[in-house]
Amino acid sequence: MIGNLDLHTIRIIVALGMLVTASVLDIRKREINDMLWIGFGAIAFVMIFVGGDIWITLRTIGFAMIIVPIALVAWRFGMFGGADAFCLIVLGGLAPMASMHNSIVTPITTLTNAAILSVVPLVTNLCRNLFAMSKKQEIFKGFNETRLNKILAVFIGYRAKNPKYGFSIEKTEGGQKRLDFGLKHAENMQFCTKSETWITPGIPYILYIAGGFAIQILYGDIIINLMNGIK
Repeated sequence: MIGNLDLHTIRIIVALGMLVTASVLDIRKREINDMLWIGFGAIAFVMIFVGGDIWITLRTIGFAMIIVPIALVAWRFGMFGGADAFCLIVLGGLAPMASMHNSIVTPITTLTNAAILSVVPLVTNLCRNLFAMSKKQEIFKGFNETRLNKILAVFIGYRAKNPKYGFSIEKTEGGQKRLDFGLKHAENMQFCTKSETWITPGIPYILYIAGGFAIQILYGDIIINLMNGIK
């Protein structure tokens, strides 16, 4: 018989297994077969009936499913892809609000933690661009842009000599190069192949979700903990 603590740990291990598998597939192939979500979704369904009180489990999963409309709306507006939305939904069934830390977590903790992690590339881009400028490289050569747009660009992307797995953030208007910060649907964007082009890195959002879940397990909710620390 599986005890509650053991079942909780198993749920976390299975969820981490799903996230690691999805991350590896997304990095290597830049796409994830829907069978992965179907398979782990089936495991989540079976685990409802393994140990513990079924009704308590169903209530917990039901509360965790608050993430469903949020994930679907984010997918609909192109904030991330369908695989990311399915991942969050299945994760809510596999390990609903799971944590091994004495900290409050919510149905959207993984997502908010992931959003905070997504700031890391901004710092990386800034460092990359500052280094390029320190070497006297004209990273905005040929551009007719405002200072504000240039400041935004050094955070959002960088000028790549041979871009790979990045999305172009420049366009040509009237024969002049311009920066393009327009929102694009995550699933419709094509990777840039043109050399010497300003791009924003196409980092799979699954990686942020995996990181956000790991932080949830070991630390809890970053925002809630910070707010409690300020009080």
